[in-house]
Amino acid sequence: MIKILSVAFFFIILSESCLTLKSDWWEDASLYQIYPRSWKDSDGNGIGDLKGITEKLDYLREIGMTATWLSPIFESPMADNGYDISNFTNIDPIFGTLEDFDALLKKAKNLGLKVLVDFVPNHSSDECEWFKKSINREDGYDDFYVWADGKDDPQNPGKKLPPSNWISIFGGSMWEWNEKRQQFYLHQFYKEQPDFNFRNPKVHTAMLEVLKFWLDRGVDGFRIDAVPHMYEKILEDGTFPDEPLSGETDDSNCQDFLKHIYTQEQYETVELLYEWREFLDEYKRVHGGDTRVLLAEAYVSVETIDQYYGNGTHFGAHLPFNFNFDAMLKLPHLNARIFEETVSLWMDSIWKKHKMGNWVVGNHDLLRVGDRVGEERKDLINILVAALPGVTITYYGEEIGMTSIFYDCEDCLTGEERNFGRSPFQWNDDISAGFSSSPNTWLPVAENYKKVNVKVQRGVARSSLNIFKASQKLKHTAAFKAFKDKGGFSYGALNENVFQIIRGSNEEYRILANFGNKLETIGALLSSHKDGRNYFEYILVTCYSPHNIGDRVRLESVFLVPFETVILKKILKK
Repeated sequence: MIKILSVAFFFIILSESCLTLKSDWWEDASLYQIYPRSWKDSDGNGIGDLKGITEKLDYLREIGMTATWLSPIFESPMADNGYDISNFTNIDPIFGTLEDFDALLKKAKNLGLKVLVDFVPNHSSDECEWFKKSINREDGYDDFYVWADGKDDPQNPGKKLPPSNWISIFGGSMWEWNEKRQQFYLHQFYKEQPDFNFRNPKVHTAMLEVLKFWLDRGVDGFRIDAVPHMYEKILEDGTFPDEPLSGETDDSNCQDFLKHIYTQEQYETVELLYEWREFLDEYKRVHGGDTRVLLAEAYVSVETIDQYYGNGTHFGAHLPFNFNFDAMLKLPHLNARIFEETVSLWMDSIWKKHKMGNWVVGNHDLLRVGDRVGEERKDLINILVAALPGVTITYYGEEIGMTSIFYDCEDCLTGEERNFGRSPFQWNDDISAGFSSSPNTWLPVAENYKKVNVKVQRGVARSSLNIFKASQKLKHTAAFKAFKDKGGFSYGALNENVFQIIRGSNEEYRILANFGNKLETIGALLSSHKDGRNYFEYILVTCYSPHNIGDRVRLESVFLVPFETVILKKILKK
């Protein structure tokens, strides 16, 4: 069924919420996640760095990006690949210096690119000075982190048991005993990542100072890590309640053993987002310039995302990430109807209320998209995502169809590298795919780099790279933004395998994608009496297509071969 959002409905909502027709820079943005270790190595040590990112920023303009978000680059012992921060206002020497970061920002601004950085407020490294002071109960830091005495062990007098049965994200107890302080501290992630106590106002102040530090240097916003984990339930007597069993597994060491009703998505988290949003809005009022944005990483329900956006009185994150595609891409039998359901889940709830959309394709914790949906459908996903209204969020390498590596890494920093989606970016067919001058890179380069790289794909008309660039170029045209002011958007599954998106009002574009492995003759599903004499021109075709750019067709004659995706533009009416 084709979903059509009415123009009348849109203008009613528009007038009621006093929105303007002009979009802010981030509302239709194309965001690109760079994993700094794997983007470009400038000094030949096999690890990507800030100078390498600066060197290659022009590429982001080439592929149509509005902004880039950098995964953590801050001082860290790297127990969790930089998500364990020991100094929130300095660059880790692995990546460079603050001066290198300033140079990156300067070049980005000259190119018209926005730069966002990771903000990791849930926890620090156990090597952070704040945590060391907290262990020593120094004034002002005594309850900077979540500490608890624990329970008496009836079997071992004098020994303490964890305060609750809570299980960390990575398995095992969420509580770690500190011998010096003689208390347990909370860690929702690794034991090397103690959780801040946001019930302490001084923690709020410290986090605002971190935001201000990077805003003053010129960043354009922040991606907030691990949003649902900021607060935990504490009872009136200061104790921590046990969480109930989930029934999903018998492994008492596994996170899925419990229902996380006391350690995730507590109501205070929403108020914390409002506080940070107010701080960024005030910063803009004082200092001027463009909007500084908040992206929120949160694998939560659409109901919770609704709260993260705001309640009409207060505003929260500009973009709480839409991870619905993650669940969809894991399904073994992805088809057009499932894709429609996934899009509708967002459009029928979040878009109708907030007029904001974002579509996340891949990230550093997942297998590559091509590995999940099949090589033959990776371009299909990129085209459809670019055709949807709102923001696209692309993980580095997805635009050229990079694949995951399968590598048993004994020397990696943590087991997380076995997510296999963080291998060095493939720039060319030279040594280490042009990522580094060294053959020894922090993770191996994918074996297919000789064919799957930027240099080769620039010269192939129907390569993943050129298809991605063409899709992004269309995304930023007036016709593809028309939904904001003229209602030019509809979508839906035409049958089990074929998905259609219609964009534009004065100009009409039809995006047609065949998820299936058989020929689809869909002319009868497309044409109507009003379209009967219209011609459409092929303006984008994938490598599987028998059609050519510039070919003309009437809707009644349209067909799609297996896994073919095309974009048609209405060009003539006689």
